[in-house]
Amino acid sequence: MIPLRDTEPIRRVTWVTWLLIAANGLAFAYEWRLGERGLENLIEQYALHPAFYAEYGPRALLEHPRELALPFLTSMFLHGGLAHVLGNVWMLWIFGDNVEDRLGPVRFLVFYLLAGVLAGVVHVITNSASAVPTIGASGAIAGVMGAYFVLFPRARVVVFLPILILPALFEVPAVVFLALWFLLQIAQGALMSGLEGQSSGGIAWWAHVGGFLGGIALLALLGGRRAPRREPRRD
Repeated sequence: MIPLRDTEPIRRVTWVTWLLIAANGLAFAYEWRLGERGLENLIEQYALHPAFYAEYGPRALLEHPRELALPFLTSMFLHGGLAHVLGNVWMLWIFGDNVEDRLGPVRFLVFYLLAGVLAGVVHVITNSASAVPTIGASGAIAGVMGAYFVLFPRARVVVFLPILILPALFEVPAVVFLALWFLLQIAQGALMSGLEGQSSGGIAWWAHVGGFLGGIALLALLGGRRAPRREPRRD
């Protein structure tokens, strides 16, 4: 199922969501202009390298914040290709505006960044031996999806489902779509964890799980509330 849009209306211009989409797009444009050697240097400095943290330990984060702490933020604005960045900003566009509408711009920005950091922490813990650099906004966006799951239990998502050669559009409950997505992340993460020495295909499955759960926890801390039930209109 490919999500196309949700059916939940918003009440205000969600400028932080658009700002984050633009920031990811501009960062990718900058990556594209660097060339292979420049991109390698950028990734080396600003991506997450899980094995580094296993080697240095938590104390090193305080001693070398730029080298070890900063990548938890910078890595979420870097992407590995056009499909990677487009897929991420598309999900942010579908779910982010409603969450921002409920939290407000400042709380949403704090929420987004903290969700991305939590996802990065989970990824480092669950992949401590990995020397593969990790980039992408999907952990933060998973947090947004977790918040949407709680805030809009009655929303619906319009999805595209190719059936043989006949494409079809369906509306499915957002909680069903997001629950299936979350369970898929757990299943894929568990599968890859059980295949010792096998590649995860470049996808940080456990970061998605951590981001989703982190988003739910952060929502409770930041005071997000569910959408009110719509009353039937009386003429």
